[in-house]
Amino acid sequence: MQEMEITTNNTSQVIKDLLEEFYTTSAMTMGYPVAKDFDYTELLPLLKFPLNNVGDPFIPSTYTVGSREQEKEVISFFSHLFRAEEDNWWGYVTNGGSEGNLYGLYLARELYPKAIVYYSEATHYSVQKNLHLLNMPNIAIRSQASGEIDYEDLEKTISINRQMPVIILANVGTTMTEARDDVGKMKAIFKHMAIQHHYIHVDGALSGSYAAFLEPRPAFDFADGADSIAISGHKFFGSPIPCGMVIAKKNHRDRIARSIDYIGSLDTTISGSRNGHTPLFLWYTISKLGIEGLKKRTHDCLAVAAYAEKKLKQIEPLVWRNPDTLTVNIPKPGEALLKKWQLASGKEWAHIICMPGMQKAQIDEFVKDLELHRAIEHVV
Repeated sequence: MQEMEITTNNTSQVIKDLLEEFYTTSAMTMGYPVAKDFDYTELLPLLKFPLNNVGDPFIPSTYTVGSREQEKEVISFFSHLFRAEEDNWWGYVTNGGSEGNLYGLYLARELYPKAIVYYSEATHYSVQKNLHLLNMPNIAIRSQASGEIDYEDLEKTISINRQMPVIILANVGTTMTEARDDVGKMKAIFKHMAIQHHYIHVDGALSGSYAAFLEPRPAFDFADGADSIAISGHKFFGSPIPCGMVIAKKNHRDRIARSIDYIGSLDTTISGSRNGHTPLFLWYTISKLGIEGLKKRTHDCLAVAAYAEKKLKQIEPLVWRNPDTLTVNIPKPGEALLKKWQLASGKEWAHIICMPGMQKAQIDEFVKDLELHRAIEHVV
């Protein structure tokens, strides 16, 4: 294999070229859930420091160059937003939603080592990888047309193995259609079947980030029956670095905690060293916007999504959207359009996601482009 060398005589030009490239490619991102309206200029001076929130965020470490206090504020904010039981919540800022799911499943496995994990066929691809890493037996459940789990199939499948403890990974915003599984209905199944040993982890990567600001409020949090919840930080809130968060019941976390002399803290997270900058991005956004600002952010995005759905339906009647979501589903267009607008797609469908920073003018441009491509395909 030929060795690659990093040249040092054109660093400034490379950075300039990258900036130009990113300005262009970022403006054309419509198919992936990333907010693009953030401005963390005020935090730039903190990049001079090696911030590392090693160990448990709620226990001091001998390494003190970090953002533990801000991380704890972020966890506290979301624990209350997700209606966790007072004095029985814990969490940390992760590298992303997949790590949060891994952590939730890890806690569930330690609580019920012989359990079977149930999840819908619309679940994010990383979950199967996490289940493989944790060596957990699992069964995929049918999805409804919307992407929401089929509760009848779930109950029927659990009944076949009702002697086993049950772990459910619930989706609050599936990858392609942003469908939300109802945690309340899952709890009702447990009650109806007299299932005593159960655990529900919620993958709320996108939709869980703003679900608490919706009216009516979806059934997805601790008050509804969740045992742990993972969300992404770089999606609805916005971050230049991928990140996320996991919130869990503290008594479950206590089962896996180990004291580590080297760091002077408890080992309770997936990774040892943890990013000390990403908690600051989340803390900054929450501090600047507050509850009312986050509600407005939610409603502004929903308004753009409703606009996109209406405009796209004028040229394609099959366009649809799940209620109160940011994802608009469209029949899969040609490869040129998929590539130009960076659209995520499956075999028959693609989608656009109306994230913070997306404007109606951008929707108009995409609609015109789609209309033009349809006309060309029709002529050909």
